[in-house]
Amino acid sequence: MTSHVQHITIDCADAYALGTFWAAVLGAPLSGEDRPGDPEALVEAPGAALLFVTVPDRKRTKNRVHLDIRPEDRTRDEEVERLLALGATLAADHRKPNGRGWATLADPEGNEFCVECGAAERAALSGARLPVTADDVTEAVRLTVDALAAAADADWRVPAGTLTWDCWETAEHLSDDLFAYAVQLGPRTPSVETYLPYHCTPRREGGPWNSVFADPDAGVAGLLQTVEASGALLAAMVRTASPATRSFHSYGVSDPEGFAAMGIVETLVHAHDIASALGVSWEPPAGLCDRALARLFPGAPDDEDRWAVLLWSTGRAELPGRERVTSWKWRSAPLEAAGQA
Repeated sequence: MTSHVQHITIDCADAYALGTFWAAVLGAPLSGEDRPGDPEALVEAPGAALLFVTVPDRKRTKNRVHLDIRPEDRTRDEEVERLLALGATLAADHRKPNGRGWATLADPEGNEFCVECGAAERAALSGARLPVTADDVTEAVRLTVDALAAAADADWRVPAGTLTWDCWETAEHLSDDLFAYAVQLGPRTPSVETYLPYHCTPRREGGPWNSVFADPDAGVAGLLQTVEASGALLAAMVRTASPATRSFHSYGVSDPEGFAAMGIVETLVHAHDIASALGVSWEPPAGLCDRALARLFPGAPDDEDRWAVLLWSTGRAELPGRERVTSWKWRSAPLEAAGQA
């Protein structure tokens, strides 16, 4: 048996005030039970929550333990400026002219913490590709569900783009794909020779073979809930599975990052299929497309619009100066296995 970190506990003079600062830093909520003047305040950050406890002793010297934070959607320097505006102070500047290094800040009670380069900056500095993450899965599914919800009153029984499935069936297939990728990572020792033995069947001849179906009586809102739930399962499995995990896919034994990327591509392109049929505007973020392309289609053109390239790579669009793709499959095996990291 082992233990896990329940909270990172920080002694302070005003638990609620300092908790409010760190909630803004991390974009995480304070516990709904906390109020100004309370002796404790809990910032419900994913991974490990921060618990602030009011104590009578004042901070006297440098902390032996500190937090290192990494911005998700901005640069290190932009994040430093944001945190200074929230009330932090610059304690030491270890940033280098070449873009490397970090800044040491202090929170409003003087607790030191460091701001490091974001993932995109690290990749640019090292020449490495950006990995596909669980957060990418969450973003792709959230954007898809939000976009398609706008057409909840449309006829979802019309064909989805160029597919032989209708829009309802395509969304149902997407939900099933996300579920299937998640469960492939679930066993303690995943099989590298076959899919898990869930029963699959089509609702009709020519329809998708699924293990997961939505209740038609739940309507489009219910259908999209199944997509969101299956996406959450995949994100959770990608986040918690060991990077060394390997599991079967018909295009090659894959790792958690590969299953994440496959889930994202399925989500983005099937959202395109449905959106084009229902008259919904749909263009996912270039960065999301780029990370998925780099993982699954390492030979794809890198000098064109990333969404256009993803559509071309999956046979859904033309790309100027290149032959249209009529047969395709992604590379699900880890790139490192071929020295393409």
